[in-house]
Parts: sequence; C-alpha cells; structure tokens
Amino acid sequence: MVIIVTGNSAINERPKAIIYLIITAILWSFGGLLIKSVNTNSLAIAGVRSGISAILILFAVGKPKLNWSFAQVGAALSYSATVLLYVAANKHTTAANAILLQYTAPVYVAVLGGWLLKEKVRRADWVTIIISVSAMVLFFADDIGVGGIFGNLLAAGSGIAFALFAIFMRMQKDGSPIESVLLGNILTAFIGIPFLFRDGPDTKGWMYLVVLGVVQLGLPYILYSKAIKHVTALEASLIPIIEPILNPVWVFLALGEIPGKWALAGGLIVITVVTGRCLLSIRESTARVG
Repeated sequence: MVIIVTGNSAINERPKAIIYLIITAILWSFGGLLIKSVNTNSLAIAGVRSGISAILILFAVGKPKLNWSFAQVGAALSYSATVLLYVAANKHTTAANAILLQYTAPVYVAVLGGWLLKEKVRRADWVTIIISVSAMVLFFADDIGVGGIFGNLLAAGSGIAFALFAIFMRMQKDGSPIESVLLGNILTAFIGIPFLFRDGPDTKGWMYLVVLGVVQLGLPYILYSKAIKHVTALEASLIPIIEPILNPVWVFLALGEIPGKWALAGGLIVITVVTGRCLLSIRESTARVG
C-alpha cells in the first residue's frame, strides 16, 4: 500500500495511528448493547448521542477550522448518514446483523479508494478483506437470517456511508478532518433531537445516552480523526473490523449470552488476520525508518 509522507516523523506516526484505530474499535463496540438499552426512538438516540459528542469534540478542538471544502462537507454528510442508519438498524434488526452489514465497508473502500484517492490496494489487503468478511459470516451464521429486511437494508446503507466517510476523511490527510466529525454530529443532532420530545428516555436511558455520546462516539472519533492522517482509507475501515467481534463479548458479560463454537472460531480468525495485518503495517513503517 502506497502512502506518501514527508520525513521520518510522519512514518513514525503510523504505528501510533494503528493503535488509535484499535482503541477506536474497542470503544465503538459498546454501541449495539448501549443503543438497545435506551428505550426511545432511534432517531432521538442518534441525535442526543451526536449532540453530546459534538460538545466534547468542540471542547477538544477549540476554534474549528471550517473551510466547507468538498471533502469536509462530504465527510460530514456521510458521517451523519452512517450513525443515523446504524442506530436505526439496531432498532429494526439484530445487533449482529447491523454491525456485520456495516462492516462490508472495506470492500467499497478498496474499490473506490483506488479511484478517488489513488491508494493502491495490495494483495495482502484483499486477502485480509476476503478472510475477515468470510469469518464474520461464520461468526454470525446463526443470526444473519434473523431480523427485518428493512433493518438489514439500513445496516447495508450504513456500510456504504461508512466507506464514503473513510474516503472523504482521508482526502483531508493534510488538513484537519476532525471538523467533519463535528459538523456531522451537529447535523445528526438537528435531525434527531426533535424526535426526543415524542418519547423521552427514563433516567437510566439518559445515563446510557451520555456514555454513548462521550465514550462510544466522541472519544473514538477524535482518535479516528488523528489516525486517518497517517493510514490509508482502507486501513481506517479494515482495522476497526474487530468491533463486530467484541460486540458479543459485551453482550456475554452483560446478559450472559455465550457464543457458540462457530462464533468463537470466526472471532479467532478475524482477530488473527487483522492483528497480522496491523503488525505488517507497523513492521513496514519501521523498515522505512531504518
């Protein structure tokens, strides 16, 4: 995979960026469980979660650098579509279906990234995509047919939006992509918060919404925005693929649901393949420095 950088300092940022993406995936993975724990309209959940996230990001950024470029606006719109469709999908299909279908994103990034970003997709990347997607199908073999068709379509749309988000964010590698996340959260808040007045959550639901906004959305997207400047769009959508594997872990810890043997096998395959891909990227970065 070709990445154009200037100086060893930029290369040295790649291992740190990969670690940021791994932490991002871990924080994102709480989404399915938390969203299903809030008893209110899906658009209201998305709006409040993004509103809280926007406040956090605004504090972290200070004065935002808004240039209203094609990439900045494109990333904001695709971000908003990603989170709105994902939250809605979680309310209309299983959490497994929602996250699995969203993580078809690396396939779209691999195809579109070469065209829009001129980032070469190597054989190792295609192998990682094929094995990971196949293993996730194995992981959710018992659940993929469960849930409404409408919810599955929403989740598939979220995957396309997430792919476009990664590409538009990568277009801003020499700028400040966090502003796109800020704009996307503000847009989502404007769309979703009015639905809160129809049927607001209880006290426990508000607690979950705060956790969703700060821990599950705000903090990881700050890390993601830092990482995207030093990894390719494909890596930014492929490395977080450990998120759908961790989702059932939190369900097991919270609800006592035990994954089956096929789920354990699929999870082990994905973690092994993605870990190997991460180590390969880090080793390549180290070799370039040497």
